Amino acid sequence: MEYLKIAATVIGYLTTIGGAVVLLWKCLREQKKIREGQKCQLRTAMLSTYHKNRDARRLRQYEAENFVMMYQAYKAMGGNSFIDEIYEHVTKWDVET
Repeated sequence: MEYLKIAATVIGYLTTIGGAVVLLWKCLREQKKIREGQKCQLRTAMLSTYHKNRDARRLRQYEAENFVMMYQAYKAMGGNSFIDEIYEHVTKWDVET
């Protein structure tokens, strides 16, 4: 009888741990989707800044600062090298204060 109580307790703990693992896995999967969406938004914003200013090859100061911050965040999130070439162009442009 005592063994049944111990077995039931162990099964209860294992069920709880299993549920926590499944919940954690789902959360991590959702976080990955969110991170991919954020990278997409950063890439889109950087490309928009690039295309808007490429003829003049000039940025306002806040645009230049934002572009650098977006690039750093994009790369920190594992963004690919596609944007590196754009970044190299933009950082050579004049900055208006």
